[in-house]
Amino acid sequence: MSVAVARFAEIVGEANLLSGDAVPPDYGHDESLTVTARQPAHVARPATAEEVAHLLRTAGELGVPVTARGSGTGLSGAARPAPGGLVISFERMNAVLEIDTENHVAVVQPGVTLSELDERTAAAGLTYPVHPGELSASVGGNVGTNAGGMRAVKYGVTRHHVVGLQAVLPTGEIIRTGGRIAKVSSGYDLTQLIIGSEGTLALATEVIVKLQPRLPHGATVLAPFGTVDEVLTAVPKVVASGLGPHVLEYIDDVTLAAISQHEKLSLGVPEQIRESARAYLVVALENRAGDRLHGDVDELGGLLADLGALDVYVLEGGAARRLVQAREKSFWTAKAFGVDDVIDVVVPRASMPEFLRGTQEIARKRDARVAGCGHAGDGNVHLGVFCPDPDERKALLTEIFAFGVELGGAISGEHGIGRAKSAYFLDLEDPAKIALLRRLKASFDPAGILNPGVLIPEEDAS
Repeated sequence: MSVAVARFAEIVGEANLLSGDAVPPDYGHDESLTVTARQPAHVARPATAEEVAHLLRTAGELGVPVTARGSGTGLSGAARPAPGGLVISFERMNAVLEIDTENHVAVVQPGVTLSELDERTAAAGLTYPVHPGELSASVGGNVGTNAGGMRAVKYGVTRHHVVGLQAVLPTGEIIRTGGRIAKVSSGYDLTQLIIGSEGTLALATEVIVKLQPRLPHGATVLAPFGTVDEVLTAVPKVVASGLGPHVLEYIDDVTLAAISQHEKLSLGVPEQIRESARAYLVVALENRAGDRLHGDVDELGGLLADLGALDVYVLEGGAARRLVQAREKSFWTAKAFGVDDVIDVVVPRASMPEFLRGTQEIARKRDARVAGCGHAGDGNVHLGVFCPDPDERKALLTEIFAFGVELGGAISGEHGIGRAKSAYFLDLEDPAKIALLRRLKASFDPAGILNPGVLIPEEDAS
């Protein structure tokens, strides 16, 4: 270890290297509920891409596994370091380098948080619209997991907004992919390959993201329904209406009650309606003109009433913001209520009613309970799983994941595979694709130092 300490300290300076007992506990985990924390041997805080490259070359020579870390807000254990490993923390690489208003892009370092980027883009009348629910999350972490969020129904996910990267390969080479351009057809798309790779192929040290105009007028509508099926049947009709919602969420009655209690949120829904409602649809609209927005809200209200809503509530600004924020913080609410796991299966939007019915039946058979909410506009279901016994919970999740895949979905639509879901991914994915992913990993990372065990378990452990 003394050799590694000396060499890593030479690269980033002694003040920016922590080793052994000097490493704070926070560097040993992310927010996964099921992946056990493990302290790294070292934490390095580089300031430049060149320092990151030097760290990776040195780690490769010494055989030290490396894990990248942004804000540590991930939910799948991808930021949990390997035994004896080095964490490369991007907390010092946190600058917004440029807001390019002519090309509508921002150039940022990976440690920039979404709240910091939002503040800078707001000053230019622009926005980076990917909001995965935790604004303290870093842009680099979003790149690693291809983060999505509530606005994906209109704006898409991270990979739809990252147009270029500076990235460091595990061998220490610095490459650039894409750029300030709208499209490219020149060779393999390395930008898209790195996005969502969860720190297993390369480390992004600079990110170029597309920006959108920031629309000044918005409104949020809350519509209670008597059944979850009615809510989810209404969703395709709302999407097809042409109203273009930027938020289209369902929340079941149990989850709305929990987040309302946890966040001390009053939405003005009468008790009689609350007793009859089993699920709610949250729809947010935006427009550049206030009168057009009012017309859209009226049209939406009529449509929801025709689709069976028990009532329709247009929330005032403060209540609307608090509801959206409470929905974004639903993980913390679930955690406060003792949830055992949180999953994020994605299925085709039209299959959501069948998936939720099947999930409830699977849970009932195993004497477990699932409740939640989701991005109804894009089929991403977020479920809190209450099943304390780990063996029973593993069997339960295996059934739920397999059912989602059977319906044409995937076991993770947003949080990533990480360490928490890698065994399920290995069991349920096509073996030919797993073999191809292993070959891609070996091509990028011949020494196998980047996040070993994340996404795809190491072969001797599979």
